Amino acid sequence: MKSVVGRMFDGIAPTYTLLNHILSFGLDFSWRRKLADRLEKGRPIEVLDLATGTGDLLISMLRRRDNIKKAVGLDISENMLVLCRKNIERSSLSDRVTLIQGDAARTGLPDGRFDAVTMAFGIRNVPDPAQTLSEIYRLLRQGGAALILEFSLPANRIIRSLYLVYLRHVVPFMGYLISGDKAAYRYLNMTIEAFDKDRDLPGLMRKAGFSNISTKTLTLGTVSLCSACKP
Repeated sequence: MKSVVGRMFDGIAPTYTLLNHILSFGLDFSWRRKLADRLEKGRPIEVLDLATGTGDLLISMLRRRDNIKKAVGLDISENMLVLCRKNIERSSLSDRVTLIQGDAARTGLPDGRFDAVTMAFGIRNVPDPAQTLSEIYRLLRQGGAALILEFSLPANRIIRSLYLVYLRHVVPFMGYLISGDKAAYRYLNMTIEAFDKDRDLPGLMRKAGFSNISTKTLTLGTVSLCSACKP
């Protein structure tokens, strides 16, 4: 049975990418590029993108790293994957991509298969982030990289206050205006606040077994890029 989150993303799939661009003022393009630029260069690599959505990160990585010989995109929402397939085909990247509907915490994919596992704005939406990070660790080869983009709350009090007003009022309103689903975008802004308050992502990665963990904040601290290595 599909989860509540899966059904929610099925519902907002048609306008999801457009709203991402609008609500981030187009900065989401640069966030994904920064993650893609962390991928290994040179030798052929295989990459898994969890919570791949409509494929924006997948496409960015494939365009910026021609050494990606194979990429797998996984998402719980079939409606997201329908749009992802179209975007991949439109970008002439289908020969390098396999798309799978599934659970990020229990992918069923082989141990140690991937050189990198990525996730953009999805870790806060999974029921058990610790289990998902353990799954990422299992899927990586020794020396492989985990790269996770997620929204965060700025440390600066003034910026944080302004950002919370934006999250609590502007995001749900714009979400409703464009997608017709205010509840979904209310849920999304609530998960940002809850995850930032209750979850220590670097700490969870450490518990999962990762090493060389680092976090880089982007755009005044509203987004964090966390990277780690499987020793």
